[in-house]
Amino acid sequence: MLDETLLDAPDALAGADTHGLLRGAAASGARVRTALRYATEAGLTELRPDGRPRAVLVAGTGPAVPCAADLLGALGSGALPVTLIPPTGPLADPGALRWTLPGWAGPMDLLLLVTPDGHEGGLALLVEQAYRRGCTVVSVGPPSAPLSEATVQARGLAVPLARTPDETYEGLRAPVAPGPGRPGGGAPPVAAPGVLWALLTPLLVLADRLGLVAAGSGELDALADRLDRTAERCGPAAPTYGNPAKTLAAEFSDALPLLWSEGPAAGAVARHCATTLAALCGRPALTAALPEAMTLHGALLAGAFSGTDDTEDFFRDRVEEPEPLQARVVLLREGPPAADSAAVAARDLAYANGTQVSELEPAEGSAPLETAAELLTTVDFAAVYLRLAGGGRR
Repeated sequence: MLDETLLDAPDALAGADTHGLLRGAAASGARVRTALRYATEAGLTELRPDGRPRAVLVAGTGPAVPCAADLLGALGSGALPVTLIPPTGPLADPGALRWTLPGWAGPMDLLLLVTPDGHEGGLALLVEQAYRRGCTVVSVGPPSAPLSEATVQARGLAVPLARTPDETYEGLRAPVAPGPGRPGGGAPPVAAPGVLWALLTPLLVLADRLGLVAAGSGELDALADRLDRTAERCGPAAPTYGNPAKTLAAEFSDALPLLWSEGPAAGAVARHCATTLAALCGRPALTAALPEAMTLHGALLAGAFSGTDDTEDFFRDRVEEPEPLQARVVLLREGPPAADSAAVAARDLAYANGTQVSELEPAEGSAPLETAAELLTTVDFAAVYLRLAGGGRR
């Protein structure tokens, strides 16, 4: 159950936030500015590429990496294929993970390596693969880490990861089976809010130089400003009644969120939200794009998760037994519904089955980068509030 009294008690929230998650979410704008400065110092803003690569490959560790790859593809409007290279290995520990380039990868392709760790041996081996194949390599990670050194040795470009002075990724660890030489197990960093922007910003600078995304200094300054404004509106000092993140956290409590997206950037946000809810809060969520979502998740609205389920035991103990989990449709859009939007039909379907609906969209007239920033910051804050006030692992 969500402790809603905690949501409107900023001091109590700060006391419960032993890992600095709220501070991390609020620092996203600062990370963008710092990451832009690091990218400039590394020479990214001065690049003058001769044409575009054939494809972009992305690899790394942590929940932020798939979202970064998703957003690059979405913001680039499909002008260039963006492929995420999934890791393999016997354990989820970074030291046990390995990555393999697709068989077609070669001199015409760009490999992007992003990680808040930088000590993954598998990523260093991937750099060697890319060097032998002739791929161009750019990495974003902690300076002086083995990955940065391997990138420089392979004649690639290593960009330092932007961090706040007191930031650490060691506090949040996911459980993993013990392995040889690791009796207690180990795991990669888990869903720390704000890490995404430290990893993504240099990639946006590079995409701007390649002509794929409008992400020059002006656009990134506007992105950082939007992150700051959204963090202020979603922060712990803002009361629940006017705080979209706290409201969303309350709506997610004891619900199975069905994240229905409209538009590629909204789809990336939906997948990131589901990943963050699972990794940070231990809560399930399902994603699908409209209009197919109504078919894919229609049975959930009419079945045991429906708000109109009439099979409930009238005599059950409501004190000892929790309320049954019910589906909640969350409509994620990149702007106001267009004439051919499926949002109206989605609402009608949900209401017809007694299912509650939440809606999330950015301020009208937002640029693509600002749209992604506002949506992502809102769902990140919501996940943190759900973790702190909803009985999740702290």
